[in-house]
Amino acid sequence: MREPRPERSVPGRHGPRERESVNELRSKAIGCLAGAAIGDALGSATEGWSHEQILTRYGGPVNGIVPPYLDAGRGSTRYQKGDGRITDDTLMTLTLVEVYRQLRRHLDAYDMAETLVPLLMTTVRWLPDMEKEDTLLQRLFLAEKWLVTKLHYAHTDPREAGVGNMVNCGAAMYMAPVGIANAGDPERAYAEAIDIAGAHQSSYGREAAGVFAAAVAAAMAPGSTANDVAGAAVSSAHDGTRAAIESVCAAAAPIESWRTAAPRLRDAIAPYDSVGPHFREPGLDARRPSRIHAIEELPIAIGFLLIAHGDHENAVLGAVNYGRDADSIGTMAGALAGAIGGRGTVRADWRELVARESRIDLEAPGLAMAEVAEEIFAADEAKHRSRAEAFRRIREGAHAGQLGPA
Repeated sequence: MREPRPERSVPGRHGPRERESVNELRSKAIGCLAGAAIGDALGSATEGWSHEQILTRYGGPVNGIVPPYLDAGRGSTRYQKGDGRITDDTLMTLTLVEVYRQLRRHLDAYDMAETLVPLLMTTVRWLPDMEKEDTLLQRLFLAEKWLVTKLHYAHTDPREAGVGNMVNCGAAMYMAPVGIANAGDPERAYAEAIDIAGAHQSSYGREAAGVFAAAVAAAMAPGSTANDVAGAAVSSAHDGTRAAIESVCAAAAPIESWRTAAPRLRDAIAPYDSVGPHFREPGLDARRPSRIHAIEELPIAIGFLLIAHGDHENAVLGAVNYGRDADSIGTMAGALAGAIGGRGTVRADWRELVARESRIDLEAPGLAMAEVAEEIFAADEAKHRSRAEAFRRIREGAHAGQLGPA
């Protein structure tokens, strides 16, 4: 893997350094969540298309936010695409932020049942790509509605509720807050996300959630690079997920630009992706539990992150022009790149447009997660000190000499 290039300064895009008093934790948290939202909004416009279809429709690669158009979507629902509209990826991410904001501690699968599901069912909010106010439950795809079906109506044990769901990226796509909550600790982020995701997904869908959270935690570390993030992902991953990430990283290594990357990265992920060549027409064996398969979105996002050397704009544009599940790939690539570089490396004009058109605040969620992360770290430190003292007393206690033969 190559060393990252120096950060670029593009006049008129990033603007002046904002809020100089914002420390690195807050900058990286804002960059992560705002970067994810932008990747989601841009990728939504090309979701479901092949790379070749994107080039044909736009007369070449997409280089930013495209004009709005209506997409028939699935069934009778029509979605507003383009124009900076976020999708369920970002809405679910913001809902998980709200769970952390309310509970202010590490989360587990039970918190998904007791706090996240009620938020999905009762909180009315603006749904940008449906252009109406409603509960988030009404926007979710069936694989995400599963949370409500299993946890609220079926009263399934939250630790096992994900079993039986179609295996997809649905749990992974909103796990960035877990990485922020465990900033700098990929192992703890992986474990927490695996627990949370058990309420939603199983098999390689659950694994991807853990690996993505670990990658975000690595990206949150000071001086992190794309190589560091990819290394943390490989170290955390198991089975087909690990093999898929390694395959895509190897394919990405010699590629100089996202503009030529899509066919080569697709070839690298194809042996591990169960969906097949036609994204909207998966085969009968697609999305079933497996130890040899992987979701497509996370390895591809890491591949574009490496090709872009951690640069947010180029990582996201790679995802957008890849097509297929472009909004989720863009969400993951945008979160990782935004966490590496912080808020100042995410284009200001994109942040402003997405915030305006989607009617969301792209600053407050990052600030909230940074505050919660500090509280979690302080609680972890206190717990570690308490255990260290208890272990010291156990090891050095008066009864130690009684061990062995009488």
